[in-house]
Amino acid sequence: MCGIVGYLDKTRSNAGALGHTVLGMLNALGCRGPDSAGVALYGDTRDGQLVVRVALASRNDFDASAAKILTAAGKFGVVSDSSITDCYLRFQIGAEACVQPLIDAVESAEPGTEVVSLGRHLEIVKQVGSPENLEATYHVSGFRGTHGLGHTRLSTESRVDLSHSQPFWGHGYPDLAVAHNGHITNYHQLRRRYEQRGIRFYTENDSEIISIYLAGQLRNGHTLQQAFESMHRDLDGSFSCVVATDSEIGFVKDQFALKPLLFTETSDFVAIATEEVAIRSAVPGNYAVREAQAKESRIWRK
Repeated sequence: MCGIVGYLDKTRSNAGALGHTVLGMLNALGCRGPDSAGVALYGDTRDGQLVVRVALASRNDFDASAAKILTAAGKFGVVSDSSITDCYLRFQIGAEACVQPLIDAVESAEPGTEVVSLGRHLEIVKQVGSPENLEATYHVSGFRGTHGLGHTRLSTESRVDLSHSQPFWGHGYPDLAVAHNGHITNYHQLRRRYEQRGIRFYTENDSEIISIYLAGQLRNGHTLQQAFESMHRDLDGSFSCVVATDSEIGFVKDQFALKPLLFTETSDFVAIATEEVAIRSAVPGNYAVREAQAKESRIWRK
Protein backbone atom coordinates (compact mmCIF):
# COMPACT_ATOMS: atom_id res chain seq x y z
CA MET A 1 0.00 0.00 0.00
CA CYS A 2 3.04 2.29 0.13
CA GLY A 3 3.51 5.01 -2.48
CA ILE A 4 6.75 5.72 -4.36
CA VAL A 5 7.76 8.48 -6.77
CA GLY A 6 10.74 9.52 -8.85
CA TYR A 7 11.52 12.60 -10.90
CA LEU A 8 14.31 13.72 -13.24
CA ASP A 9 14.60 17.24 -14.64
CA LYS A 10 16.34 16.82 -17.99
CA THR A 11 16.71 20.54 -18.64
CA ARG A 12 18.29 21.64 -15.34
CA SER A 13 16.65 25.00 -16.06
CA ASN A 14 13.96 24.14 -13.52
CA ALA A 15 16.35 22.81 -10.88
CA GLY A 16 14.88 25.06 -8.25
CA ALA A 17 11.60 23.15 -8.45
CA LEU A 18 12.94 19.67 -7.71
CA GLY A 19 11.92 19.59 -4.06
CA HIS A 20 8.57 21.19 -4.86
CA THR A 21 7.84 18.64 -7.60
CA VAL A 22 8.85 15.54 -5.66
CA LEU A 23 6.91 16.71 -2.62
CA GLY A 24 3.87 17.47 -4.77
CA MET A 25 3.94 13.96 -6.20
CA LEU A 26 4.32 12.50 -2.74
CA ASN A 27 1.48 14.53 -1.27
CA ALA A 28 -0.85 13.09 -3.91
CA LEU A 29 -0.03 9.61 -2.57
CA GLY A 30 -0.35 10.52 1.10
CA CYS A 31 -3.46 8.35 1.52
CA ARG A 32 -1.40 5.28 0.59
CA GLY A 33 0.79 5.54 3.66
CA PRO A 34 0.33 7.96 6.56
CA ASP A 35 2.86 6.27 8.86
CA SER A 36 6.01 7.92 7.54
CA ALA A 37 7.36 9.78 4.53
CA GLY A 38 10.72 10.70 3.07
CA VAL A 39 12.61 12.07 0.09
CA ALA A 40 16.02 11.46 -1.45
CA LEU A 41 17.09 14.53 -3.41
CA TYR A 42 20.17 15.10 -5.55
CA GLY A 43 21.79 18.52 -5.75
CA ASP A 44 25.28 19.98 -5.97
CA THR A 45 27.77 20.55 -3.17
CA ARG A 46 30.66 22.95 -2.87
CA ASP A 47 33.88 21.58 -4.39
CA GLY A 48 32.40 18.08 -4.61
CA GLN A 49 32.45 17.60 -0.86
CA LEU A 50 30.55 14.80 0.83
CA VAL A 51 27.27 15.75 2.46
CA VAL A 52 26.48 13.69 5.56
CA ARG A 53 23.06 13.56 7.20
CA VAL A 54 22.92 11.98 10.63
CA ALA A 55 19.85 11.08 12.69
CA LEU A 56 20.74 12.07 16.25
CA ALA A 57 19.88 9.65 19.02
CA SER A 58 19.42 11.88 22.04
CA ARG A 59 16.38 14.15 22.16
CA ASN A 60 17.59 15.65 25.42
CA ASP A 61 20.65 17.41 24.08
CA PHE A 62 21.10 17.42 20.31
CA ASP A 63 23.86 20.03 20.55
CA ALA A 64 25.99 17.82 22.78
CA SER A 65 25.43 14.78 20.54
CA ALA A 66 26.30 16.78 17.46
CA ALA A 67 29.51 18.07 19.06
CA LYS A 68 30.70 14.52 19.72
CA ILE A 69 29.90 13.45 16.16
CA LEU A 70 31.60 16.45 14.55
CA THR A 71 34.71 15.82 16.65
CA ALA A 72 34.78 12.20 15.49
CA ALA A 73 34.23 13.20 11.85
CA GLY A 74 36.94 15.84 12.06
CA LYS A 75 39.57 13.11 12.26
CA PHE A 76 38.80 12.26 8.63
CA GLY A 77 38.86 15.71 7.10
CA VAL A 78 37.82 19.32 7.44
CA VAL A 79 34.20 19.59 8.54
CA SER A 80 32.13 22.56 7.37
CA ASP A 81 28.59 23.91 7.11
CA SER A 82 27.23 21.94 10.04
CA SER A 83 23.63 22.53 11.16
CA ILE A 84 20.88 20.85 13.16
CA THR A 85 17.25 20.68 12.05
CA ASP A 86 14.91 18.73 14.31
CA CYS A 87 16.71 15.38 14.88
CA TYR A 88 19.09 15.70 11.91
CA LEU A 89 22.68 16.85 11.92
CA ARG A 90 23.95 17.87 8.50
CA PHE A 91 27.57 18.62 7.66
CA GLN A 92 30.03 18.55 4.79
CA ILE A 93 33.45 16.97 4.75
CA GLY A 94 36.22 16.68 2.18
CA ALA A 95 35.64 14.11 -0.56
CA GLU A 96 38.92 12.41 0.34
CA ALA A 97 37.41 11.05 3.57
CA CYS A 98 37.29 7.25 3.75
CA VAL A 99 33.59 6.49 3.73
CA GLN A 100 33.17 3.36 5.85
CA PRO A 101 35.64 4.38 8.58
CA LEU A 102 33.90 7.78 8.70
CA ILE A 103 30.49 6.13 9.12
CA ASP A 104 31.80 3.80 11.83
CA ALA A 105 33.35 6.70 13.75
CA VAL A 106 30.23 8.86 13.53
CA GLU A 107 27.89 6.08 14.64
CA SER A 108 30.23 5.05 17.45
CA ALA A 109 30.53 8.57 18.81
CA GLU A 110 27.00 8.51 20.24
CA PRO A 111 24.93 5.32 20.80
CA GLY A 112 21.84 5.14 18.60
CA THR A 113 23.16 7.55 16.00
CA GLU A 114 22.57 6.61 12.35
CA VAL A 115 24.06 8.01 9.16
CA VAL A 116 20.93 8.38 7.03
CA SER A 117 22.66 9.48 3.83
CA LEU A 118 26.09 10.31 2.48
CA GLY A 119 27.22 11.45 -0.94
CA ARG A 120 28.40 14.27 -3.12
CA HIS A 121 24.86 14.94 -4.30
CA LEU A 122 22.41 12.91 -2.19
CA GLU A 123 20.45 14.16 0.81
CA ILE A 124 17.77 12.00 2.45
CA VAL A 125 15.20 13.45 4.81
CA LYS A 126 12.47 11.26 6.32
CA GLN A 127 10.27 11.26 9.40
CA VAL A 128 7.22 9.71 10.98
CA GLY A 129 3.93 11.11 9.70
CA SER A 130 2.45 12.29 6.42
CA PRO A 131 4.37 14.01 3.57
CA GLU A 132 3.08 17.41 4.71
CA ASN A 133 5.28 17.09 7.80
CA LEU A 134 8.41 17.10 5.63
CA GLU A 135 7.63 20.55 4.32
CA ALA A 136 6.67 21.94 7.70
CA THR A 137 9.92 20.81 9.32
CA TYR A 138 12.51 20.69 6.54
CA HIS A 139 11.16 23.01 3.81
CA VAL A 140 11.72 20.35 1.18
CA SER A 141 10.08 22.42 -1.57
CA GLY A 142 13.05 24.78 -1.58
CA PHE A 143 15.61 22.08 -2.45
CA ARG A 144 17.40 22.68 -5.75
CA GLY A 145 18.67 19.76 -7.79
CA THR A 146 18.35 17.43 -10.76
CA HIS A 147 16.50 14.30 -9.63
CA GLY A 148 15.00 12.62 -6.63
CA LEU A 149 12.86 9.91 -5.04
CA GLY A 150 10.04 9.91 -2.54
CA HIS A 151 8.22 7.36 -0.38
CA THR A 152 5.14 7.36 1.81
CA ARG A 153 4.72 4.31 4.01
CA LEU A 154 1.97 2.15 5.44
CA SER A 155 3.67 -0.24 7.86
CA THR A 156 2.53 -3.85 7.47
CA GLU A 157 5.29 -5.66 9.38
CA SER A 158 8.06 -3.63 11.00
CA ARG A 159 7.66 -0.77 13.46
CA VAL A 160 7.07 2.84 12.64
CA ASP A 161 10.08 5.07 13.33
CA LEU A 162 12.63 7.12 11.42
CA SER A 163 15.02 4.21 10.74
CA HIS A 164 12.29 2.04 9.23
CA SER A 165 11.09 4.88 7.00
CA GLN A 166 12.12 5.17 3.37
CA PRO A 167 13.90 5.99 1.12
CA PHE A 168 16.84 3.83 2.19
CA TRP A 169 20.41 4.81 1.55
CA GLY A 170 22.77 2.06 0.31
CA HIS A 171 24.78 2.18 3.56
CA GLY A 172 28.45 2.57 2.76
CA TYR A 173 27.88 3.29 -0.94
CA PRO A 174 27.72 7.05 -1.60
CA ASP A 175 24.77 8.57 -3.46
CA LEU A 176 22.64 5.41 -3.73
CA ALA A 177 18.98 5.65 -2.69
CA VAL A 178 16.06 3.21 -2.98
CA ALA A 179 12.28 3.53 -2.58
CA HIS A 180 10.36 0.23 -2.57
CA ASN A 181 6.75 -0.87 -2.58
CA GLY A 182 6.20 -4.58 -2.07
CA HIS A 183 7.43 -7.55 -0.10
CA ILE A 184 10.73 -9.44 -0.46
CA THR A 185 9.78 -12.98 0.54
CA ASN A 186 13.35 -14.35 0.78
CA TYR A 187 14.43 -11.42 2.96
CA HIS A 188 15.37 -13.52 6.01
CA GLN A 189 17.45 -15.94 3.96
CA LEU A 190 19.33 -13.11 2.26
CA ARG A 191 19.78 -11.25 5.52
CA ARG A 192 21.45 -14.25 7.18
CA ARG A 193 23.89 -14.49 4.27
CA TYR A 194 24.80 -10.81 4.49
CA GLU A 195 25.16 -10.89 8.26
CA GLN A 196 27.51 -13.86 7.99
CA ARG A 197 29.70 -11.59 5.86
CA GLY A 198 29.67 -8.91 8.56
CA ILE A 199 27.17 -6.56 6.95
CA ARG A 200 25.10 -4.60 9.44
CA PHE A 201 21.32 -4.13 9.19
CA TYR A 202 19.68 -1.10 10.78
CA THR A 203 16.04 -2.24 10.63
CA GLU A 204 13.67 -5.19 10.39
CA ASN A 205 12.21 -3.73 7.19
CA ASP A 206 12.53 -6.12 4.23
CA SER A 207 13.00 -3.13 1.91
CA GLU A 208 16.42 -2.51 3.45
CA ILE A 209 17.73 -5.66 1.77
CA ILE A 210 17.29 -4.01 -1.63
CA SER A 211 19.61 -1.10 -0.83
CA ILE A 212 22.20 -3.51 0.58
CA TYR A 213 21.87 -5.79 -2.44
CA LEU A 214 22.22 -2.97 -4.97
CA ALA A 215 25.16 -1.43 -3.09
CA GLY A 216 26.94 -4.78 -3.31
CA GLN A 217 26.22 -5.12 -7.01
CA LEU A 218 27.50 -1.63 -7.82
CA ARG A 219 30.53 -2.07 -5.57
CA ASN A 220 31.41 -5.21 -7.53
CA GLY A 221 31.51 -3.26 -10.76
CA HIS A 222 28.06 -4.00 -12.18
CA THR A 223 26.04 -1.28 -13.86
CA LEU A 224 22.68 -0.30 -12.42
CA GLN A 225 20.98 -2.03 -15.37
CA GLN A 226 22.88 -5.24 -14.67
CA ALA A 227 21.92 -4.97 -11.01
CA PHE A 228 18.25 -4.63 -11.95
CA GLU A 229 18.47 -7.75 -14.10
CA SER A 230 20.08 -9.67 -11.23
CA MET A 231 17.26 -8.64 -8.90
CA HIS A 232 14.85 -10.75 -10.93
CA ARG A 233 17.05 -13.75 -10.27
CA ASP A 234 18.04 -13.18 -6.66
CA LEU A 235 15.05 -11.44 -5.01
CA ASP A 236 11.74 -13.24 -4.57
CA GLY A 237 8.40 -11.59 -4.00
CA SER A 238 6.56 -8.58 -5.31
CA PHE A 239 8.30 -5.29 -5.82
CA SER A 240 8.25 -2.00 -7.62
CA CYS A 241 11.43 -0.05 -6.91
CA VAL A 242 12.64 3.39 -7.86
CA VAL A 243 16.41 3.74 -7.55
CA ALA A 244 18.80 6.65 -8.01
CA THR A 245 22.54 7.26 -8.02
CA ASP A 246 24.39 10.53 -8.48
CA SER A 247 23.99 10.29 -12.27
CA GLU A 248 21.02 7.96 -12.90
CA ILE A 249 17.43 7.28 -11.95
CA GLY A 250 15.36 4.26 -12.88
CA PHE A 251 12.86 1.64 -11.87
CA VAL A 252 12.50 -2.13 -11.79
CA LYS A 253 9.41 -4.33 -11.41
CA ASP A 254 9.09 -7.96 -10.36
CA GLN A 255 8.17 -10.77 -12.72
CA PHE A 256 4.54 -10.87 -11.59
CA ALA A 257 3.83 -7.12 -11.83
CA LEU A 258 1.83 -7.28 -8.61
CA LYS A 259 2.69 -3.75 -7.49
CA PRO A 260 1.60 -0.78 -9.62
CA LEU A 261 4.07 1.62 -11.20
CA LEU A 262 3.55 4.16 -13.97
CA PHE A 263 5.90 6.52 -15.75
CA THR A 264 6.17 9.16 -18.42
CA GLU A 265 9.07 10.66 -20.35
CA THR A 266 9.14 13.91 -22.28
CA SER A 267 11.96 16.01 -23.68
CA ASP A 268 12.00 17.94 -20.39
CA PHE A 269 11.47 15.38 -17.62
CA VAL A 270 10.92 11.83 -16.45
CA ALA A 271 8.32 11.09 -13.78
CA ILE A 272 7.61 7.77 -12.06
CA ALA A 273 4.90 7.02 -9.52
CA THR A 274 2.67 4.39 -7.99
CA GLU A 275 -0.41 6.22 -9.28
CA GLU A 276 -0.95 8.48 -12.29
CA VAL A 277 -2.56 11.15 -10.14
CA ALA A 278 0.82 11.76 -8.47
CA ILE A 279 2.40 12.64 -11.81
CA ARG A 280 -0.42 14.74 -13.19
CA SER A 281 -1.02 16.69 -10.00
CA ALA A 282 2.59 17.81 -9.74
CA VAL A 283 3.72 18.12 -13.37
CA PRO A 284 1.43 20.09 -15.71
CA GLY A 285 1.38 19.46 -19.44
CA ASN A 286 0.09 17.23 -22.22
CA TYR A 287 1.85 13.88 -22.11
CA ALA A 288 1.08 10.17 -22.06
CA VAL A 289 1.53 8.01 -18.97
CA ARG A 290 1.87 4.24 -19.21
CA GLU A 291 2.10 1.35 -16.78
CA ALA A 292 5.41 -0.49 -16.41
CA GLN A 293 5.14 -4.16 -17.30
CA ALA A 294 6.29 -7.35 -15.59
CA LYS A 295 10.10 -7.53 -15.25
CA GLU A 296 10.42 -4.15 -16.94
CA SER A 297 13.25 -1.86 -15.95
CA ARG A 298 14.29 1.54 -17.27
CA ILE A 299 17.19 3.85 -16.52
CA TRP A 300 17.75 7.49 -17.41
CA ARG A 301 20.97 9.48 -17.01
CA LYS A 302 20.86 13.09 -15.85
